[in-house]
Amino acid sequence: MRELIREGLSNLGVVESASETVTWLVAALIIILLAVLSHLITRRILLTTVAIVVRKSKTKWDDVLVERKFFRRIAHLAPAMVVYATAHYLPEIETLLIKFSNVYMLFVGVMAVSAFLSSVNDIYQGYEISKGRPIKGYIQVVKIIVFVMVGISVFASLIGKSPLAILGGVGAMSAVMLLIFKDSILGLVAGIQLSANDMVRVGDWIEMPKFGADGDVIDLSLNTVQVQNWDKTIVSIPAYGLISDSFKNWRGMEQSGGRRIKRAINIDMTSVRFCDEEMLQRFKRFEYLKDYISVRQSEIDQHNKEKNIDNSELVNGRRMTNLGTFRAYLVAYLKSHPKIHQEMTFLVRHLSPTEKGLPIEIYVFSNDQAWANYEAIMADIFDHLLAVIPRFDLRVFQNPTGQDWRRV
Repeated sequence: MRELIREGLSNLGVVESASETVTWLVAALIIILLAVLSHLITRRILLTTVAIVVRKSKTKWDDVLVERKFFRRIAHLAPAMVVYATAHYLPEIETLLIKFSNVYMLFVGVMAVSAFLSSVNDIYQGYEISKGRPIKGYIQVVKIIVFVMVGISVFASLIGKSPLAILGGVGAMSAVMLLIFKDSILGLVAGIQLSANDMVRVGDWIEMPKFGADGDVIDLSLNTVQVQNWDKTIVSIPAYGLISDSFKNWRGMEQSGGRRIKRAINIDMTSVRFCDEEMLQRFKRFEYLKDYISVRQSEIDQHNKEKNIDNSELVNGRRMTNLGTFRAYLVAYLKSHPKIHQEMTFLVRHLSPTEKGLPIEIYVFSNDQAWANYEAIMADIFDHLLAVIPRFDLRVFQNPTGQDWRRV
């Protein structure tokens, strides 16, 4: 090519003494133009063709590769390949051009590999298994290895040494490397344990007060686990923090089909008493109690009769109380409630009396796990219970308020 350029310049009347320099400059300019032209052609033809094929394709993976700019990065190889192939036409700087081309192709190659690995992760996340077995951490480890290997190759190419010789010296720097990549190594180990033991998945609701986390896991990476709290703030937790510290995962609740309602009402113990005939007749008019009152009263009367109990005193024998009847009402009310899970733990119980009264605790599960619906169900239940308690001649305990003192 240099001879052809020299002959052409001679035919144009260029001075003989300057022809060598001008020839070299023209050859360099031609190589530059060819590199630029190859880049433009590649981008126009390759990327346009790829775009047409992707639009017609029904598969998803090619769309992901386009979104991650995989083909666009591959197109950058063309000018470097042209420079590499034509470097011998400029022997004065051939070595420099070859090194530059190698470094550039390695850089473009590693960026293309990075885009491809990101595409693999994106495609994998489209499958249900990705929620339980995320691979983002492993993809990041592969990227780190590729970047390190390419970095060593680039450095070796620039100094004219074998990459193996540089790798031999890396052993002496292992302590420094461990210090630099400490978080990545800990994150890798933690990621393997989290995945192998299925401790956390994307979409899980976790609670970790130490890091101020209480919300859904939105991302699992090599070094961090991102949690979006219910107030829409995002907390980043070190991956190894989930291994070294305890956290609560609500996945079991979500998979069970029920969500626990555990709340107590404090009853003023001075309002608890035996039921008299007037109270029993009144309770019989309650829809949830009419059968219970009849059956229960029959059992008590039969027991007292068999034991020859003196009914002149209420303390003798067995008697119904307004508190026990209220508990029976709670059970019947909750049994008939359409939003209470009847196949899970179902308790209406006393807790230990305190200076604030006698707690009557409801321990059941709703069959709707959505947070807003769950709160509405629980509120409706306790709205009803607070309103019905006075109908049993019971009082809810609460500390005196200004209105109480005003009444006094």
